[in-house]
Order: sequence, then structure tokens, then C-alpha cells
Amino acid sequence: MSLPPNHLPSNTVPSLSADESLFHSEKALELKREICEMGRRMWLRQYCEANGGNISCRLAKDRFLVTPTGVSKGFMTPDMLCLVDGKGTQILPTTGPWHHSTEFLTHLAIYDAVPHAASVCHAHPCHAGAFAIKQLELPTRLIPEMEIFVGRVPVALYETPGSPMIAASVAPLAPHHQSILLGLHGLICWGTSVEDAYFKIEITDAYCRTVLLAMPLPGMAAIPSEKIGDLMERKQKTGLPDSRFGLTPAEFCAMNPWEYLKGDFLGSTNANQKPGFLPDPEDLADRITKKIISQLKITK
Repeated sequence: MSLPPNHLPSNTVPSLSADESLFHSEKALELKREICEMGRRMWLRQYCEANGGNISCRLAKDRFLVTPTGVSKGFMTPDMLCLVDGKGTQILPTTGPWHHSTEFLTHLAIYDAVPHAASVCHAHPCHAGAFAIKQLELPTRLIPEMEIFVGRVPVALYETPGSPMIAASVAPLAPHHQSILLGLHGLICWGTSVEDAYFKIEITDAYCRTVLLAMPLPGMAAIPSEKIGDLMERKQKTGLPDSRFGLTPAEFCAMNPWEYLKGDFLGSTNANQKPGFLPDPEDLADRITKKIISQLKITK
């Protein structure tokens, strides 16, 4: 007996689409669990308040798992994760309360700029945040592990979170830096796995905390400039990026962390400056001139 159109026997299961099969695969479930675990760690370490922060990972060439908006990263479950394409459009789930983070456009800018990036984590850790709200690049030459595993941390100047402008400001930095401060906002890091991206958050914030604790103490020690080359050589062998590869000991010597950290910073270091954290001389002179003119106007 022939069946009526669009009628399936009760024991027939509709076939899943390619995206549905991918989203419910063992690989996807494993990554969902890892994202939830990294979210739990971020929340426990107070890197993301309330429903702040977001995590994503590359599931396929043009498919990404993304954390939901409006949910504490410490209390996510695998069923809350969303499947999003390379244009930022949510594919799954198509119904229900879970919608992907509105800041995923910034993640996409990193994935596009760094094809081998497997995951991106964004959080608001307080110690790194202290530098972010000053729009100050972190000093270097202070801790060997930071030099090798993270390196220079530049600042992407403030743009509205989730906007195309902030994505555009992060994109040129990502190929050379795994950890980037978002001015007046927080920290974003990419990694070769979900855990690696989270590790960059943890290492960066621990470094910021140590620097802030050390600032009131006497002394101006730093890793000798002639020994930085050894660390850069080790880092290059790992395949990790760093914009300072190829600098001479004299150029590293010019990056005095304690001179940088004291006094009036006269603004920030940012994506348009040369490697290191000392401002371009012409840019510095221009800002000093503008500040003097501003002060003269005030005193008139």
C-alpha cells in the first residue's frame, strides 16, 4: 500500500542535516564540555562578573561553537551552546532561549586574521582591566614565562563592544599577539585550543597583578636586554607569535618597564605604535604640545 505524501511510518527517524549532525557529534559534545569547564574556571577566578565574558571555538572551517548571551559563564551546560557560521549568523538552535554572544563579531575578526586559531576567550579580569581602563600596554622584560607564553600585550583603543569597529581594531593585532587588551573594556585572547585561549587570560591577569603589587616597592630590576634574545629564540621554536622578533638588545634596552610605569603616561600605547611600549617620539611630542596648549587655555 502506498503512503500518503509527507507521511512517514512511525518507526522512521527524519535524517539530520549536515549542521545538525555536526552540532550533535561526539567532537562537538567534547568541545561543548570543555567550553563549559573553561567558563567555570573563569567565573571561579572572578574573571567575568554576572553574565560577562564569552568563549568560542572552531568546530569546522566555517562553523563555530559560541557561548550564549545572558548566562553566567560559571553555570553553563553543553545544551546552551550555539552553532554560528562565519558571517555571525546563528544556525542552531533555531528555537528556544539560547542566542549566541553579541560580541562574537570580534572573535570572528581573530579567526579570519589567524586561520590556525582554534578558540577565543574574552573576559573582564580586574588586574588586566586596570590597564585596560587606562588604555595602557603592559610593560615587558619582567617575567620570563610571560615573555615566552604571552609576550607583548597591545591595546586596541575603545570602541563599542560587539561593533564592527572593535572587530576592525583587533584584527591587525591578532596575527602577532595572542593576548590583547580592549581599551576601557577587558581582555581577549586566542589559543590553539579552548584551554590554551583560557590559559592566556590567566597568565596575563596574573602578570598584571604581580606588576601592580611590585610597583610601590623599591628597585628597578628587569630582564637584561642581552638575555631577552634567548627567550625570543625559545618562543620562536614553539611557533607562538611575537611582534618583537628580530629586535636588537639596544632596542629591548630602550623598553625600560619602570620608567614606563612611573609618572604621567600622557595617553596610551596602541595598535599604531612600534613594537614595545615606548611611544613614537613624534607622537609623544605632539601629545605633549597639545597638553601644554590645553593647560595654557585653562590658566587664561
